[in-house]
Amino acid sequence: MKVAVSTDERTHLIDTLLNELKKRGHEVLYFGPSPGGDAADWPEVTLEAVTQVTREQADEAIVLCWTGTGCSIVANKVPGIRAALCIDAETARGARIWNHANVLALSLRATPEPVLQEILNQWFGTPFSDDDWNLRQINRLRDIEAGRQ
Repeated sequence: MKVAVSTDERTHLIDTLLNELKKRGHEVLYFGPSPGGDAADWPEVTLEAVTQVTREQADEAIVLCWTGTGCSIVANKVPGIRAALCIDAETARGARIWNHANVLALSLRATPEPVLQEILNQWFGTPFSDDDWNLRQINRLRDIEAGRQ
C-alpha cells in the first residue's frame, strides 16, 4: 500500500512511524521537515498528503501535528477524505469499520510509541464494514459532501 505521511515537526515519533510503515511493506510518500529542519505549516503539509489520496497517488494518508486536531480539520475539508483523529487502537478500529476512514490523524504530543504500534495494527488490520446500515451512513456522508443535504 502507498501511504502519504505529513507532519509539521520532525520528531522521534515521525522517524518511528516512517520506519514502521516501511517495515510493514508500505511505500511512503513523506511531506514535512527533514531531520533537524525547521517546522512546516501544518495546513500545507496536511493538504499535500491528503491530495495524494484524492488524486489516487496514495491509497491512504497519515497526518500529524502537535495535537492532531489541526491536521484532522484540514484533511476533512477536502472532498473524499474521511480523517479520524485516533488516540488509541479501539478508536482506529471503529474509524475503519464504521467511518471508512482513509486518513489517520495522530498527535505528536500524545501518541506514545507502543500506542502507535497498536493503532497501526488496528488501522491496517481492520476492513471497512460492508453491511447495508453502514453503507447507508457512508453514502449519506457522500451526499453531505456533495452539498445534497
